[in-house]
Amino acid sequence: MPPAKRQPLYALYAFARRVDDIGDGDLGTEAKEARLAEARALLGRVRAGEVPEDATDPVAVALGDATRRFPIPVDGLDELIDGVLMDVRGHTYETWEDLRLYCRRVAGVVGRLSLGVFGTLPGVPDAERAPEFADTLGLALQLTNILRDVREDAARGRTYLPAGELRTFGCEAVATRGAPPPGADFAGLVRFQAARARRLFAEGFRLLPQLDRRSAACVAAMAGIYRRLLERIAADPRAVLRGRVSLPAPQKVLVAVRGLSGVDARRVARRQHR
Repeated sequence: MPPAKRQPLYALYAFARRVDDIGDGDLGTEAKEARLAEARALLGRVRAGEVPEDATDPVAVALGDATRRFPIPVDGLDELIDGVLMDVRGHTYETWEDLRLYCRRVAGVVGRLSLGVFGTLPGVPDAERAPEFADTLGLALQLTNILRDVREDAARGRTYLPAGELRTFGCEAVATRGAPPPGADFAGLVRFQAARARRLFAEGFRLLPQLDRRSAACVAAMAGIYRRLLERIAADPRAVLRGRVSLPAPQKVLVAVRGLSGVDARRVARRQHR
């Protein structure tokens, strides 16, 4: 990204990282909620233009500058805090619609915030749907994360996969032990979730032709790596029970090169015009 857009993206990342670190930290529930309330109060000052350029908090200064220069939907950062509060309070999910709300808050919103910096190309079809596509791509990324981290999340007392779907595949024990009981269809559960994530990726990738070349390259590289990771998990579902699944470096490089070259964006554009 050019520096003019890179810096506000750094600011968004820094604030999101701060909020996420609070949620994942070692503080107790009350202390975490207090810290998140402080982050929300900071957002209020940013919205009101009350953060001076010589403030001592560099994240506040950077975020204030970013929101003055770009049409960033700052309320999305409130949604992010709401999502992290769901983690802090031990929220569980019965259905995909329940989980979708969480994914929108912690990941879909990041797509919408980034779109405020990226912008869309003038005159592109369905430009009004760009926030929807960005949001959906975030859902795809988050669902892939959830599949990858099943064992790790269970060890931390967190369960994200919908309880109703865990029951359908006989995998309720995954929520508490991080592993399915004998006879459970864990592979079926993972492939069911992977099919859902593929549909989300397909819809979210419709954003690429709406972005300028550099912005599309960023999105295509990151989302492409997660899409490859999803296929790696779907090919060997039990790998997520053995350890953290990742892509080999050469595959990451290949995906990044495809993104930078615009191959993925052109492919999506061709599909839309068929």
